[in-house]
Amino acid sequence: MNVDAHHHVWDLSVRDQDWITGPELRPLRRNFTLADLEPQARAAGFDRTVLVQTVTVAEETPEFLALAEESELVAGVVGWTDLTRPDAADELARLREMTGGRYLKGIRHQVQGEPDPEWLLRPDVRRGLAAVAGAGLVYDLVVLPHQLPACVKAAEALPELTFVLDHLGKPPIASGVLEPWASDVRALAALPNTVGKLSGLVTEANWRSWPEGTYPPAELRPYADTVLDAFGPNRLMYGSDWPVSTLATTYSGVGDIAAGLIIELSDDERAEIFGGTATRVYDI
Repeated sequence: MNVDAHHHVWDLSVRDQDWITGPELRPLRRNFTLADLEPQARAAGFDRTVLVQTVTVAEETPEFLALAEESELVAGVVGWTDLTRPDAADELARLREMTGGRYLKGIRHQVQGEPDPEWLLRPDVRRGLAAVAGAGLVYDLVVLPHQLPACVKAAEALPELTFVLDHLGKPPIASGVLEPWASDVRALAALPNTVGKLSGLVTEANWRSWPEGTYPPAELRPYADTVLDAFGPNRLMYGSDWPVSTLATTYSGVGDIAAGLIIELSDDERAEIFGGTATRVYDI
């Protein structure tokens, strides 16, 4: 089973995506639905997907769960809830009891937007993370490179919780700089309760300068090689990051790039990245 472990949908008539600002993101200012995604996913050989939150709005997660209940494509949802609320455990239980609640597999917060680089280490957040673990869910990390040291400390403090590093911590690919990102990712990967998500790389790169049809672009390889060495194939999973990735390439193009980056692996190792890891981690 091939799994796209990271994509989004949104309907601007339901709510604004206030992060879509500026001319570079203008192509994203339209609706992107499961009906748009499904034929592309099927054509690219993906059987199931994981739908991931986009905005810190409580209503979004129940909507995503309802979509999953009706979809033959979506096998899991990574939603959002306010982890700092004292009753976070009760709220997670409530979400699990909703229509489609069985599809709730993880929780995510836009930590990348938090001004405090150690937001994950706050006592109220740690209590919420413990509630995520207690609910049998995983926690997706969407962070910037300077926040990776806090991710390491959080994962050390909560060995019972699986942390999934979305977009590999958004490495500075466009600049070509590896450190300290590489060292921090290795420190995170050294912990057994962490997983990396091979996603979001194309939009961190100089994609406008890529020669047409150049898959995979050479500038991505040092970053992919770093995480392959650090996590290994059985703790890496593929995600398209659709539709954000459409800024750089097509849905199938993202998959082609990822396949090119892992071409030297065995068939079994590639199968782990394109499905096996996500199936286990998200209990698909």
